[in-house]
Amino acid sequence: MAEKITVNVPHKLTRDGAKSRIESGFSKVQEQIAGKSVDVQQSWNGDVLTFSAGAMGQKITGTLTVQDENVLIEVDLPWILAKLSGGIQDKLKKGTQLLLDKK
Repeated sequence: MAEKITVNVPHKLTRDGAKSRIESGFSKVQEQIAGKSVDVQQSWNGDVLTFSAGAMGQKITGTLTVQDENVLIEVDLPWILAKLSGGIQDKLKKGTQLLLDKK
């Protein structure tokens, strides 16, 4: 059974500034995994990034919603990855925070 995890990451940027950093960071992740057996899809609708990633028969889907003072991340994990959801939540929060805090 899938499990939804939610992470709220505060930022001190403008909404457009936060969105720009997320776009850049997501592009870098796609470049890093290019050529590997990972299928990553993304699309923006306003300030909401919808994404999916699949590898080894597992698929992760989710959204990143850029708001005025935070980024709300919601991810649906397949049951096998849900067992690791605490670690995944921490990594999502730390990685996103680093992306938003970089100078």
